[in-house]
Amino acid sequence: MTNPLRSASQLPFEMPAFDTLTAPDYVDAVRHGIAEQLAAINALTSSPEDPTFANTTEAFEASGETLRRAVMAFSNVKPSHGTPEILDADGEIQALLTEHGDALHLNGALYARLEAVDSAGGLEGEQERLSGETLRAFRRAGAGLDAAGKARLRGLNAEISALSTRYSTALLAGMNDAAVLFGDAAELDGLSEAEIASAARAATQAGHDGGYLLTLVLPTHQPALARLENAASRRRLFEASIGRGQDGQHRTLDLAASMARLRAERAGLLGYPNHAASVLEAQTAPSLEAVRERLAALVPPAVANAATEAAVMAEVAGGVVAPWDRAYFSARVHRERYAVDAAALKPWFELDRVVHDGVFAAATRLYGIGFTERHDLPVYHPDVRVWEVSDADGSALGLFLGDYFARPTKAGGAWMNSIRVGASLFEERPVVTNNLNIPAPADGQPALLTLDEVRTLFHEFGHALHGLFADGVYPSLAGTAVPRDFVEYPSQVNEMWQYDEELIAGYARHVETGEALPDGALDRIHAAGLWGEGFATTEYLAAAVLDLAWHSLAPGEDPGDPLEFEDRALREAGFDPDVVPPRYRTGYFKHIFDGGYSAGYYSYIWSEVLDADTVEWFAEHGGGTRQNGDRFRAGLLARGNTRDPLESYEDFRGRPARLEPLLVRRGLDAAAR
Repeated sequence: MTNPLRSASQLPFEMPAFDTLTAPDYVDAVRHGIAEQLAAINALTSSPEDPTFANTTEAFEASGETLRRAVMAFSNVKPSHGTPEILDADGEIQALLTEHGDALHLNGALYARLEAVDSAGGLEGEQERLSGETLRAFRRAGAGLDAAGKARLRGLNAEISALSTRYSTALLAGMNDAAVLFGDAAELDGLSEAEIASAARAATQAGHDGGYLLTLVLPTHQPALARLENAASRRRLFEASIGRGQDGQHRTLDLAASMARLRAERAGLLGYPNHAASVLEAQTAPSLEAVRERLAALVPPAVANAATEAAVMAEVAGGVVAPWDRAYFSARVHRERYAVDAAALKPWFELDRVVHDGVFAAATRLYGIGFTERHDLPVYHPDVRVWEVSDADGSALGLFLGDYFARPTKAGGAWMNSIRVGASLFEERPVVTNNLNIPAPADGQPALLTLDEVRTLFHEFGHALHGLFADGVYPSLAGTAVPRDFVEYPSQVNEMWQYDEELIAGYARHVETGEALPDGALDRIHAAGLWGEGFATTEYLAAAVLDLAWHSLAPGEDPGDPLEFEDRALREAGFDPDVVPPRYRTGYFKHIFDGGYSAGYYSYIWSEVLDADTVEWFAEHGGGTRQNGDRFRAGLLARGNTRDPLESYEDFRGRPARLEPLLVRRGLDAAAR
């Protein structure tokens, strides 16, 4: 049979034929797409015509459509349903893509033509942006190196790609192996009957003869830690989480250290003092020093807030609280001092209702868009659901795929992917996905969410809106193809609607009775809003600092033992990792060793400055109205990278962003004084 990825899909919205695609199909399509693009580039560079925007820059952007189609489809399936066959294919595909990327970016003739177009000037708008961004990508990829430098760069890129694939594979296998098996349901006292049934189901699916399996999510903090009554059970779960990647056949620490060293060498080859500096050149942050200064300014007040919270928990616990007990006693503070019992609230947050009457309803109110579930399109796993999204005028906007449940073949965490991009160059409309890792309920049981999981649904859908509203010509500038330290901004803004009073009255309904939240519950949630921010901010900042530490290595610098390096970097920055471990430790920091966030994990807090300032703008202008939503969509979400995103922001806001709203939100304003 003909590989369906070799040509444009005939399905609605060019949806890939996921039901028939196999791992060899992805590999074949990548190989075929590479050959096609190389032929197009050869024709481009062999042209006797003088280079113009149309015959060079735009022609380069248009080349490789088969490859782009194959890579986007595979990049969605691999983390979402990484079967052994898919993971085997990943190593081959990443090696092919790395080699091909070098073949493009180190092509002297192509680089010379792109330079000639850019230096000729006369371009405006999106054409000017495409020319400048394309040329900058070539320069950062080594286009200006001599022959020996290019040869060494190819080798480094191949090594780093291979290590990243090995890290990803080992991390997933290690996370599955680290799941904690309990033999007696009494050890899970504090979890609901549905959660215990889900754990029993997970044990059976993992091949155990009975028992109850608590699978791990990617971050250090595991949701069950807040509810398990048995301290020994909490300790087992916590230690399984923080120990990932340290020992055995799934050890990832050495892979991470090797990647950091090779990235440092590559940065030196390209003329940068370290990998972080090379990454920051393409971000909205002005410099690495500016990022370090902002993080350093936030650390002391965050640590001080965490210490205050620890003292409160110690009062409740009657003694110093161990790290594995922190979430449990934090939840007790919520219940006893703020009358907020997060576990008891779960029956009010059922997945389908939150999605339809919360997440989708917010988007309809703000932007006028509608959602119709479709059951006729192929998906890569039975858990995946598909909605067609219509615009306010009734026209088709794109497709949204929701993949919400955890499974052994899915990477931890939550994320958004694009399968197709809204770019007029190819007359395509967006197809976007959201992935979460909510524990699948037992058969016949509803999926009930924590408040954090509700927030994550809103967050990831903010990314989805960024992709769905893409309104540009060129795919490489469209939708979420913005600098890494800007991409989290729209998703963080969308979190504001979680507690919108009108929306929550519609979606927070008891799963059995349909009753609204108890009187005063929302007020108590708001009152408790700052509780835990000290620890949460400290955990995040520690991870951001750890990322920059690994990627500030100078070329040739040896970090030594990875765990000792991690501990030293955190303590020198003002953290005590024995008290508050970072959100991600080196052994399971997928974002930076297999997720495109190397030297970029700071971007969440950087983007949150814009986010908090934008929330203030909505409050000043009447909240979630269509007028405000349309302005935000047109001025920011639809623009993507078609111009400097900070220009888009300042045009929308009328001024640069202010830091003060963020400090107030995280309770750092008083501690910073």
